[in-house]
Amino acid sequence: MTRTDELRHRLLGVRPTDTLWGWLGPGLIALVGGVLRFWDLARPQALVFDETYYVKQGWSMIRFGVEMRTLSSLKKPDEAFVGGNPDVFSTVDGDFVVHPPVGKWVIGLGEWLVGPESGWGWRFSVALLGTLSILILGRVARRMFGSTALGCVAAFLLAFEGSHFVMSRTGILDIIVMFFALCAFAALLVDRDRSREVLARKVGALGRGEWPGGGGPWLGWRPWRWVAGVSLGLCTGTKWSGLFFLAAFGLMTVWWDLGARRAAGVRHWARGGLLRDGPFAAVQLVLTAAVVYTVSWTGWFLSDNGYHRHWDRYNPGEGVQWLPSVVRNWLKYHQDAFTFNTTLHTPHPYQSNPWSWLLQTRPTSFYYESPKQGVDGCTVAQCSQAINPIGTISVWWVGILALLVVLWWWLVRRDWRAGAIAAGIVGGYLPWFVYQDRTIYTFYAVAFEPWVVLAVTFLVGLWVGQRSADPARWRVRVYVVGGYLALTLALFAFFHPVYVADTIPYDHWHWRMWFPSWI
Repeated sequence: MTRTDELRHRLLGVRPTDTLWGWLGPGLIALVGGVLRFWDLARPQALVFDETYYVKQGWSMIRFGVEMRTLSSLKKPDEAFVGGNPDVFSTVDGDFVVHPPVGKWVIGLGEWLVGPESGWGWRFSVALLGTLSILILGRVARRMFGSTALGCVAAFLLAFEGSHFVMSRTGILDIIVMFFALCAFAALLVDRDRSREVLARKVGALGRGEWPGGGGPWLGWRPWRWVAGVSLGLCTGTKWSGLFFLAAFGLMTVWWDLGARRAAGVRHWARGGLLRDGPFAAVQLVLTAAVVYTVSWTGWFLSDNGYHRHWDRYNPGEGVQWLPSVVRNWLKYHQDAFTFNTTLHTPHPYQSNPWSWLLQTRPTSFYYESPKQGVDGCTVAQCSQAINPIGTISVWWVGILALLVVLWWWLVRRDWRAGAIAAGIVGGYLPWFVYQDRTIYTFYAVAFEPWVVLAVTFLVGLWVGQRSADPARWRVRVYVVGGYLALTLALFAFFHPVYVADTIPYDHWHWRMWFPSWI
């Protein structure tokens, strides 16, 4: 074995070689998950929960480049929009919207492609991103754990997880936040492997007993980290909570560089990681994300009617005077949006505390109708049609145990995979504990759900272990994992009617609400 091979093994470990199945396995699971998500996507023909904002705003972005107010003459703009008349907007009054534009552009693109007259157009983009996220997570798990089987486990758990399923069929922003955060994470994983390949090759080219002096070699332009920067800019441009992913993943990738240089025998590995890799990472991630975020506001900058677009005209002398007026207006918009987002305390019957999100004790009712006999296929005295993103508890409850194991494996065993999972949880979950008094909801957890699934997959890998260690025990453990996956599928099937607004007898709906009824 050459020195380069030794370094590659030390830096990268064992990599899976079944390239075809590495794509086919997660790909087939994503295909099944996609069929389920796109099936009867237009039902119900109604604006579900916050679709009342984002679906209309998405179409406004396509029409005007900014979010416009609905016509004051329309008492029920939702009914007009759902009825096939999407032109419900004023042409002169911009609307105050507290989230950046990217998510609305994504939803609007689906409406532009398919048409804004039905749920197919409203939900097409989120269903597509939800489906793609299954494939991406499967590939991420395969790369992290070096196993196509574990990649398929991760893809399966996400494909048949109820909260992810419902959010993939609802035209609101949170699945978009999740998608771009996951894309950034996947890109950084690829960058980790590629940069370590470069490091192994450059250090391996030195003579035996010779080690790189100084901070070590330069690792190249690292294009996948640029991809991560763009993804994090799009994530932040959907919701500002993407900033926390940016911070967590930025620290994670620099930490990986430090570890790589140290493992490769670089004499001053800390200096190389902090002074050579760190500033370049800041440019690639932070600066790139900032540029992408700013560019995403192009429609507002080009508009004459965007909210606060000409705020300076009516507020002379206010703001930072040395800035161009358009920048002052843009900053004022951000100031107002920040104030709203950090002071929203309006009580809501479905608001929840972050402590309860992993337990899924307060899912949000997105839609509910109670047709009587003879209406919408109801064959009994009273029926229910509901959309409720109840998480599949076999994923979330086991996820609690898995996250504790991940924490131990990271802090005590120094396992980089556990640290990577922890970074996703830190970026997507922990910041919400600062806002426990704010009006927030359990379905926000979909943004960090991929890392809960990765934690469960990590636990499965530890449980099954190596076949060569004890083949008989290994087979038993594989059967247990198969039973766990079957249970996940059964729970998904049980709750499916309340994921898709099926018409079911009221008693059947009530049986499925057994868990939320504990509250």
